[in-house]
Amino acid sequence: MNINEIIAKELDVKVSQVEKTVELIDQGNTIPFIARYRKEVTGNLSDEQLRDLDSRLTYLRNLEERKQEVIDSITNQEKMTPEIMAALEKAQTQVEVEDIYRPYKQKKRTRATIAKENGLQELADNIINQTDNTDIYEVAKNFLNDNVVTIEDAIQGAEDIIAEDISDNAEFRKMLKKIYHYEGLITSEAVNPEEKSPYEMYYEFSEKVKTIPSHRILAINRGEKEKILKVKITKPEEKVLADLEKAIIIKNSTRKEELKVTIADSWKRLIEPSLDREIRSDLTDKADIQAIDVFGKNAKQLLLGAPLKGYTVLGFDPAYRTGCKLAVIDETGKVLDTAVLYPTEPQNDIEGSTIKLIDLILKNKINIIAIGNGTASRESEQFVSSVIAKVKEEYNITVNYVIVSEAGASVYSASKLATEEYPDLNVSLRGAISIARRLQDPLAEFVKIDPKAIGIGQYQHDVNQKKLNEELTGVVEDAVNEVGVDVNTATPSLLSYVSGINMTIAKNIVKYREENGKYEERKTLLNVPKLGKVTFEQCAGFIRIPKGLNPLENTAVHPESYKQTEELLKSINYKKEDLLDKAKLAKINEELSKIDIKTKAQELDIGELTLTDIINELKKPGRDPRDDMPKPVLRSDVLSFDDLKEGQLLTGTVRNITDFGAFVDIGVKHDGLVHLSELSDKFIKTPSDVVAIGDVVQVKVIEIDREKQKVKLSMKNI
Repeated sequence: MNINEIIAKELDVKVSQVEKTVELIDQGNTIPFIARYRKEVTGNLSDEQLRDLDSRLTYLRNLEERKQEVIDSITNQEKMTPEIMAALEKAQTQVEVEDIYRPYKQKKRTRATIAKENGLQELADNIINQTDNTDIYEVAKNFLNDNVVTIEDAIQGAEDIIAEDISDNAEFRKMLKKIYHYEGLITSEAVNPEEKSPYEMYYEFSEKVKTIPSHRILAINRGEKEKILKVKITKPEEKVLADLEKAIIIKNSTRKEELKVTIADSWKRLIEPSLDREIRSDLTDKADIQAIDVFGKNAKQLLLGAPLKGYTVLGFDPAYRTGCKLAVIDETGKVLDTAVLYPTEPQNDIEGSTIKLIDLILKNKINIIAIGNGTASRESEQFVSSVIAKVKEEYNITVNYVIVSEAGASVYSASKLATEEYPDLNVSLRGAISIARRLQDPLAEFVKIDPKAIGIGQYQHDVNQKKLNEELTGVVEDAVNEVGVDVNTATPSLLSYVSGINMTIAKNIVKYREENGKYEERKTLLNVPKLGKVTFEQCAGFIRIPKGLNPLENTAVHPESYKQTEELLKSINYKKEDLLDKAKLAKINEELSKIDIKTKAQELDIGELTLTDIINELKKPGRDPRDDMPKPVLRSDVLSFDDLKEGQLLTGTVRNITDFGAFVDIGVKHDGLVHLSELSDKFIKTPSDVVAIGDVVQVKVIEIDREKQKVKLSMKNI
């Protein structure tokens, strides 16, 4: 098996691209670094392609290791044959390898192993060879001993050996898996049909194994785990037995009847339970992969949401009995003020809370209120809306509000990091700070939270947690490195996701900054303990120093390309300092747009892709790529569920994406669902083909379920 060739075929790229990328990975280069600064080497593979490549590389290398272990084991048993070796070399999955190894794996004592211990292997061979015309009862008499007392015991023991051999046969299992795949059905029914639950659509449910979508697999699995559903795989048993008999029983067999009984026993007792578990596990693994992919895409979109810069924000963490927690954050993220209000049940102190909120607004010149979407959010939204109207009427001051996902805010509040940041503040108030800050800078705030706590996608806690964590960690790394990090303001949490930097080095960077003052140059990082040349190479291009000694250090231009960059500017009669002059920058943009990339790349002895990236950076030095993302929808009044009408057109923000649709915040308590079929007039495979988290979209109300408080929306024909 040539790993590089397999990966190249799967990713639809050249083998040479894979070979060179693998070399870079083996040298210890990070994916963000390779994606951004080694484009010529990889042939411009994206960060997503590179992570897929890295993942497959790990899997296939582990597969090769496992193959060798199996080869060694079978060889040591002196049972290796050319056929087995060929089958192992051909195998492309862990499952295939384990199926081949199954007959040779050391087993705990089974009916078959006991029968072998009792000397019944020869009798089993007589039956499976199917050529001996002697009555089986006469043959079996020769195998009676102290442990095998009767002829029936002897025949049963021999059949147990054959049954296990049939079950362990890799080709038979492969054949039966095809039947499962093409003709099997996943069925579910209610444990208690009278019980109300979120799984009612699965109380009498059946769908083909081949076509069942991942979200239904995960839903059924959860329903089964919660003991609400009973789940099984139904399959055509007559066909299964017929195909096994056809594969095993030869023409003119002398042991046909015995083998039919044995095949049926092998199927019912050994094969069916094993394959049921395996197929269910395979379906879950595939569902996990699909769900985790959706989580990853959603997380990246959330992390790369447009920051709301230049505003003083009031974070509003709704609650009932314990009161709503408020925190005022200035445009730099500094806490200016805090308060606790009781406008909701049971206190219902609307008057006192109104006075306090207006005082906070006027005192701190608040522009925007960020309301968490958790418990009591709806009531808090109505209260805030009424106060905003009062402020507008009495003081002619415009204040808007935004509903913000508070997923993970409580996790952050109780974390060691939050305690270090705000040792003197109540845990609950830290949640309000997090809500405000994630509106100001989603990326900087969300990196403080375990990626799994961000709360995007569906069935987040049901999928493989190790794989989910790996995926989301990679996504956070890519997002952080795509934006870049201001080394003079960044927290250790944010810095730890920069290419090449771990938490220890991140803390050392901040400590050095606190002890020695702001960083003026990237190369100063080399003075940080444990940050050597290799780490510097990996991280330098992603570090930003606004107002540093070198304007290039507020761009993604890597220090390894400074010389060529300065030569480029010189060739158009400018120097790096001119990037700080707006008038000159406009002229620089004009001149850079005229450059012939191919010719100039040869002149500078630099790759064309690298040169293109450098030119783009010079045109917009210090640019935040998130500035191009849609801004949050600002509201000043609240939309009631009772206000909704079928056919109504609304503006909303995409809050979540699943493989069956997108959830859109339209200003009522619960997000509306735009089903996959209602997302576009054209055929689309997944919702992410047309929408992303944070997108501001026009939707039409097509169905209202007032009892369940659910709204179905459409983006078609708008």
